[in-house]
Amino acid sequence: MTIAGSIFLIMLGAILTWAVEFDLAGVDINVVGVILMLGGIAGLLFGIWRLTNARRTVTRSTTTPEAYATPVTPVDRTTTRVYEERRYDDPIV
Repeated sequence: MTIAGSIFLIMLGAILTWAVEFDLAGVDINVVGVILMLGGIAGLLFGIWRLTNARRTVTRSTTTPEAYATPVTPVDRTTTRVYEERRYDDPIV
């Protein structure tokens, strides 16, 4: 559930709880509104938590072919080369 969907559920629940005066047989509209608001709040908190923990870069450890081509010098195994790749999916305007 996205943040916009959660906000929509909160708004829909608030409308059903406080603005609608409609009676259905066997269904309490106020309770349905409160349930929707609680679900929207839970989804909003989960969406915010996912955004704060999301990693936006891809990190890969690579070795170069030159390390395999020169057997004279020993390969230093304490050094790690990190290749960082960022992809932007937005179209160019």
